[in-house]
Order: sequence, then structure tokens, then C-alpha cells
Amino acid sequence: MLLNLHVKNLAIIDEIEIDFTDHLNVLTGETGAGKSILIGSINIALGGKVSKDVIRKDADFALVELLFSVEDDKARKKIKALGISLEEDTVLISRKLTAARTINRINGESVTVAMIRNVGNVLIDIHGQNEQQSLLHKAKHLEIVDRYARERMQGKDEALENLFSEYRELTEELANNEVPEDVRLREISFMQYELEEIENAHLVSGEEEALEQEYRRLSNAASIAQGLSEVYGMTSQESGSVSERLSESIRILSKIAEYDEKVVDFLQQFESIDDLVTDVNRDVSAYMEEFDAGTGELDAIEKRLDLVRSLKAKYGATTELVLAYADSIRDKLRKYEEYDEYQKTLQEKLIRVKSKFQKIAEEISVIRKECAADLEQEIMRALRELNFLQVQFAIEVRRKEEFSAKGIDDIEFLISTNPGQDLLPLGNIASGGELSRVMLAVKAVLADHDEIATMIFDEIDVGISGRTAQMVAEKLAVIAKEHQVICISHLAQIAAMADTQYLIEKRNDSDHTNSRIRKLNQEESVQELARILGGAQITEAVLKSAGEMKELAGEWKRKQR
Repeated sequence: MLLNLHVKNLAIIDEIEIDFTDHLNVLTGETGAGKSILIGSINIALGGKVSKDVIRKDADFALVELLFSVEDDKARKKIKALGISLEEDTVLISRKLTAARTINRINGESVTVAMIRNVGNVLIDIHGQNEQQSLLHKAKHLEIVDRYARERMQGKDEALENLFSEYRELTEELANNEVPEDVRLREISFMQYELEEIENAHLVSGEEEALEQEYRRLSNAASIAQGLSEVYGMTSQESGSVSERLSESIRILSKIAEYDEKVVDFLQQFESIDDLVTDVNRDVSAYMEEFDAGTGELDAIEKRLDLVRSLKAKYGATTELVLAYADSIRDKLRKYEEYDEYQKTLQEKLIRVKSKFQKIAEEISVIRKECAADLEQEIMRALRELNFLQVQFAIEVRRKEEFSAKGIDDIEFLISTNPGQDLLPLGNIASGGELSRVMLAVKAVLADHDEIATMIFDEIDVGISGRTAQMVAEKLAVIAKEHQVICISHLAQIAAMADTQYLIEKRNDSDHTNSRIRKLNQEESVQELARILGGAQITEAVLKSAGEMKELAGEWKRKQR
């Protein structure tokens, strides 16, 4: 569940920190107090798109952090499978926004936005207006049925997507390799020429660098020979050389060494230097005797360098890339030379993959139809509990003309909210308030079939009031028996049902606006209920009504739990 939300320098928020609790957490406040910013901050933390405008004016960065406890074994395994190490069964997701970049971390380690989204999908389910609108699209209906059927699927849906990907790759490969005979023969001739040119060169990795070094040496042979000769003259036994002066120094020190122990040290050091100079002289002399500045070798190296560079200019920036290009040409040439056999092999493989795909797609279709029938009944019961008293609901599973990564099924939700009305596609008849209740019914059913611990509802109370609002509040409380529910609401019925209530407030002064949030105690919660019920003027009667509403909600929850 979500333990803590920390937000800093985001929009009109200076800094807030909220500790959430089990069961039903309800956030209320005046319009414009910053409730949408709070939900937006959670979406940002979970990898949502970010505009740099959200960083508070005059701040260098914005920060959003979510701390989760992971109590479910399946959820822990999924997170570990993503490569995330848990710290005392907790996950800290952090996103720091600056003008230049966004820094994403999980448990202190830098990660990609995609990784944050994957982890977030395991931990939390957010229902907002966008998701509510997604119910108007059939793709969402298929997703809901598949989520309900996840255990029955036993990984078949993932296998189907992998097979479809393989099928598409094979289809593209077949299409891309359909080559007319005359074109194929020309391509073979050209590829043979390229491959022969590369193979005859016998390229060796690192060869160019060695050739360049040798070329520099030979092209500067005269300067090298002259320089070595001059050095040898300065350090050999010739008159005035370093060696002669060292010998004279050793002779002088030898005469006086017996009078002073310190001079003995000098003598030994000079003798060591003389030995070193003698060794160097010997090495220089030997190298001068072996040194060959032949122009024939220089010409050969120059030609080899030209060949290597020419091949790199044609086929790749490095020797490794040239050799890799040769491998690709060799593979393509083999396919072209054995074209008929290659095409036949591809077609046979395509047939096998398609056959496997169709088999699994048929199995999944059977599962979907069975699960759709069960889901249909569960959603209808949930809708009636949400004051759709005469509702009829159906899930239609049809076979598509063309298959996709999701298989062969086209799924659509149908609904009738009034007696005598035909079942019609959900998007054709549902109002905003009805759509929000349908989504809540779906969430309530799915909540019993997956391990996501935390659910967030924003704008779930759009377009409802009275008895319907009370039934929505009761449904949220039922979901909150087994899940942590966080709900932003404007309705007193939902606020009264809260196990923990928070107030979001906006404070203004002459040049500063700031949103803040605080947890309410029982008395403060009643006061906030009274504000929602009574508006600007809160009378004793309104306060009494708010207190009774809170007590009745508590009694209802105690009976349920």
C-alpha cells in the first residue's frame, strides 16, 4: 500500500508530506485548493508526462516521492523479476524535475521511466477521468475481460503476443525478400564482388593502427638515424662526451673517497649512472646497426594502408564493422543463392507459427467467453448496488475478420439503464455519471481478482448525488475492506465514509499562493462535512446533520466488517 507522498516545489505546492492509512482515505477541499495537483503529482511520480511549467516559480527543481509497502507475495515476486531490490519490503519511487532533465530513482537507484511505470502497474491502480472515458472504446473492454481472466489464461495471452510478433516478422521478411529473378542475379554478382574484395584483403583487427605507426617510423627514417647518431656521439667514449666526463668524475671521487664516507655514496651513485649510460649506448648502437630505412617496405605499407582505408570508406568506419558487413553479405548471398529453398523454409515456418497462433487464439477465445459470462453477472450485481436498479448489462464476444496480437476476439460492453430499452454499446447511452458508476463497478469486481493493493479514485462522484452518492460511498467502503483506497471527492456521503480524512487548503497572501494538506481528527472531520453540506453558512443544524452522517457511516462500516 501507499505509505507516504512527499511533494516539493510543484505548481502551487511549496512542500507537503502525507502519511496514508489502511482502508478508505478521502481527500476533500474547496474547488481550486489543489486536489487535482495532488493526483497529478502521483501520476508524475509513476512515470506520467511532465511539463517543465510544473516547477514552482523561483525554484530550481520539483520533487515527488512515493513510498510503498509491498505485503503481497505475488507483487514482491513481480517487482524482483523487474530487477528491483526491495528494502524491508518497501519501494521508494522518486522523480526530481529540473529545467534540464528528470532524474528517476527506485530505492535510490537510477532507472528509466519505463521501469517506474512497470513497477507502478504492480503497486497501484489509478482511476481518473481519462480512464473513465476509455470505457467508450472497445479496446478497453477487451483489456478488462483479459484482466478478469488472468488466472485462467495461465500466460496464454503473453504466448499469443509473442507468436503474433514472430508471425509479423516472418511476413515482413517474406515480403522484403520477394525479388525478381533478374534483380536477384545482379544482386548476387554485386555481393560476390564485395565479399571477394573484403575476403582477399585478409583484414586484421588493429592492423591500421600498427601500419600507421610503422609508416611514421619509416617515413621519418633519416631524422631518426641522424638523431640517434648525435645522441650516441654525446654519450659514448668520445672526447667531451657524457661517458668521458663520468669516467673522469669517478676517477676523482675514487681518490678522495677514503677520506670521507659521504663521498663513497657519491662514488657509488656515479658508478651506477656510468653503468646505465654504457647500457643505453650499447642498445642505441645495436638499434642503429639493425635500422633499415628501405623504400620498398615503405611503399608496401603505404599501399596496404590505402587498401584498408578504402575498404573502411566503402563498408564501415572500423575494421570490425567491415568484417560484420562481410558476414551480413555472406548471409544474404547464401539466401539469394538458395532463394527457392529459403523462401520455402520461411513459408513453412510462417505456416507453423500461424497454426500455433490460431490454436492458442481459439483456446483464449473459449476462456474469454466463459469469463465474460461470469464477469457480466458480477458487473450487473455491482451496478445494481450502485443504484442501477433496472440495469441490463452484457458482454458481447465476437470473432474479428482479422486477427491481432490480442487474438481473434472483438469484445464490447452493452448496457440498458431503463426498462424496455434495448441493449446498446456503452458509449451510445451512458451519461458522465453513469459512466463513472460503470467504471466503479468494474473496478470493484476486478479488485477481487488481482493483487494490486492501492486504488486511487479521482472524479468518481461526477454527476451523482442523493441515494446514488450514498451507494457509491458504500461501494468504495466495500472495496476498502481488502484494498487501500484513496479518493478525492466533493460529496459528503463519500467523505463521511472515510476511515481517514484529509483536508486540502489553499493559502494566499499578497505575492504567494500555497496548497497544503492535513489529516483531520473526528471533530475536524465533522466540521468539514458540515462545510460540504452547508456551504458558506454552517449552522448548528448543519453541524448536527454532519455528525449524524458520520455516525451512521461508522455504524454501516462496523456491520460490514
